[in-house]
Amino acid sequence: MNSMTGYAYNESVIDGTQISVEIRSVNSRFLDLNIYIPSYLNPLESKIRKIVSEKIIRGKVDLSIRIKDTNSTAQVTTDTNLAKLYYDAFKSICEKLNLPESDIPLSLIVSQEGVLSVNQQYDAEAYWEKISVVFNNAFNQFITDRKREGENLKQDLLLKLDTLDKCADFFKEWQPKMELKFREIITKKFTELLGDHVDENRIMSEVAAMLVKYTINEEIVRLYSHLDSLRKEINENEIPGKRIDFICQEANREINTIGSKNQFTEVGAMVVTAKDALENIREQIKNVE
Repeated sequence: MNSMTGYAYNESVIDGTQISVEIRSVNSRFLDLNIYIPSYLNPLESKIRKIVSEKIIRGKVDLSIRIKDTNSTAQVTTDTNLAKLYYDAFKSICEKLNLPESDIPLSLIVSQEGVLSVNQQYDAEAYWEKISVVFNNAFNQFITDRKREGENLKQDLLLKLDTLDKCADFFKEWQPKMELKFREIITKKFTELLGDHVDENRIMSEVAAMLVKYTINEEIVRLYSHLDSLRKEINENEIPGKRIDFICQEANREINTIGSKNQFTEVGAMVVTAKDALENIREQIKNVE
């Protein structure tokens, strides 16, 4: 089980190129991958996206790669003809303003557009040979961080599931007690109305009618089934998020039905406990991949 939240950072200098990779993620229903790289590395985006999407299923992932190359391969070219044209223009201005030519600095001329041109050749695949080392280190850290947090989530989910198991056991133990409780209630009412002339068959008939209306046996059976499914998903499925959410909806339906049929304070208190544990699971599962 993995958490959808994670963070990793790695940097290194390889062959004179300083490379840093940062990866962070938060919750999302689907994989929302945002890659931030220098424009000259755009040809690598599809490669990076494929690597990440093979390991990450859900989450909003922001991945940044920063490059600082100390061994620049840039080529600077000059246009001296254009520089002379700028110089002649500035010289003409100086003559008209009665200023000496020495007031025309070289920096002014070379700063004009087109006088100096920088041509940088980038080989994205050659860069990837350097970047991949730092990227793989960061990505492995990222996966490990999500897995570590996922293990913490798993233990918390199992604790909440233990609570739900105890609630289901309570409902199962209480079910046969309902007949006795209903019998006591109906017998008391008949005695208050008829005194010693109580018809035992009438009492049994009324108890049977109440059990048909308020029995929770089927809900208990289905609840146990849902809890077994939850435990299996938590323990065996590496990406159980969506599946657990669905099972929780089904379990919640059974607990709500038990609550609506309930006629006893003890059962009502346990329904509240069950709903609270289930709601905690549903909240935590929003963090699970």
